[in-house]
Amino acid sequence: MTDLSALTARQLLAGYEKGEFTPVDATRAALARIEAAEPLVGAFVRVDARQALAQAEASAARWRGKEPRGLVDGVPVSVKDLLLMRGGPTLRGSKAVRPAAKWDEDAPSVARLREHGAVFLGKTTTPEFGWKGVTDSPLSGVTGNPYDPARTAGGSSGGSAAAVAYGAGPLSLGTDGGGSVRIPASFCGIFGLKPTYGRVPLYPSSPFGTLAHAGPMTRDAADAALLMDVISGPDWRDWSQLAPGGSLTAALDGGVKGLRVAYSASLGGQVAVRPDVAAAVRAAVGRLAGLGAYVQEADPDFADPVEAFHTLWFSGAARVVQPLGPEQRALLDPGLREISARGARYSALDYLAAVDARMDLGRRMGRFHTTYDLLLTPTLPVTAFEAGAEVPRGSGHRRWTGWTPFTYPFNLTQQPAATVPCGLDADGLPIGLQLVAARHRDDLVLRAAHALYEAGAAVFSPVPGRA
Repeated sequence: MTDLSALTARQLLAGYEKGEFTPVDATRAALARIEAAEPLVGAFVRVDARQALAQAEASAARWRGKEPRGLVDGVPVSVKDLLLMRGGPTLRGSKAVRPAAKWDEDAPSVARLREHGAVFLGKTTTPEFGWKGVTDSPLSGVTGNPYDPARTAGGSSGGSAAAVAYGAGPLSLGTDGGGSVRIPASFCGIFGLKPTYGRVPLYPSSPFGTLAHAGPMTRDAADAALLMDVISGPDWRDWSQLAPGGSLTAALDGGVKGLRVAYSASLGGQVAVRPDVAAAVRAAVGRLAGLGAYVQEADPDFADPVEAFHTLWFSGAARVVQPLGPEQRALLDPGLREISARGARYSALDYLAAVDARMDLGRRMGRFHTTYDLLLTPTLPVTAFEAGAEVPRGSGHRRWTGWTPFTYPFNLTQQPAATVPCGLDADGLPIGLQLVAARHRDDLVLRAAHALYEAGAAVFSPVPGRA
């Protein structure tokens, strides 16, 4: 029998249309995976099985009447607990948030999913207010990696990545302020896209400002394009949203023949990459060349912008905690308290100097993309390490940005960037390849990623031990 929890959203939709199974069947399969995996992994902060089954029943009735409501009618989805979803609290991984507040509004991306008939399984875990690149919080504890629960799922969208990886629905909504979609997607062996800033509307706006993007976390690039076609719908609450573009699903099949691709193994020697990661990424780059892309080893023209990123990120953290009283602050993750205190000491001139550095970086990458359509790098220089730690043991890093040098620069520049799984290390842990394009060229990122999936060079590997 077909394991419905292993299917993509597109496969589920095809099955619904043919009458092979129903949204109720798919939702029950996802809920069964949650029941089996959650004691070990901890990807969800809240699951609402009754609501999900009621939504699935309604969707099944629409399919029986041959009147599906939208592009993802009946597909089980999950939502990171930084995004509002009406009917329950959005606690943001924090004990400082009051669950008893009024929760009657959807974030724009959640509202679009609801309009398209999605089945909501629940809310996924996040570090407190999404502040770091791993997922543990005072509220929900540690989220483990489905490939090895003793390892981290990454973050800050770690719950969403783990949920998709172990079979709790093929679609999840994440957010990415410095790599928070791509980091856990890479660690958990799934696809993750940080779209061009503004392509997916956000509300309320992030305290981390225009570093923060919402994006899809899926089994493959085609499902991500489908989800993007849903969540890119207009929403008046986000004044910075871009004008709606064309369908990204329709843009998938152009292939990569003739694309000009730069491959940077270490950003010009700035990053020490583990040999097994480097080898898997290089092999995937070779496959892209084999599909007809013109690949050249070339490094983008920038030094590590971590200080500018820290100024903006830590200032955002200070803004997060600013409304909290002393008793609430005492409940916070100690690391969040530390960076927010540092952020509060920056001046307006410090902040504007970081903005200047950001604009210079954007200019440099704009020039780079006049020569190259895509930039390829490792998503991360390492694979998943010990769960519950902010940095790998013995790495010498102080903060999570020390081991994520390939991700946060492209939040500064607002470019579309995705990760595709390109292999496993010696411990059976996933490795990611990052694809970056010029602003507004989300179609190129998805098209190249889809080509890798079609060629078998990007593969979702079943979680070990899964029935």
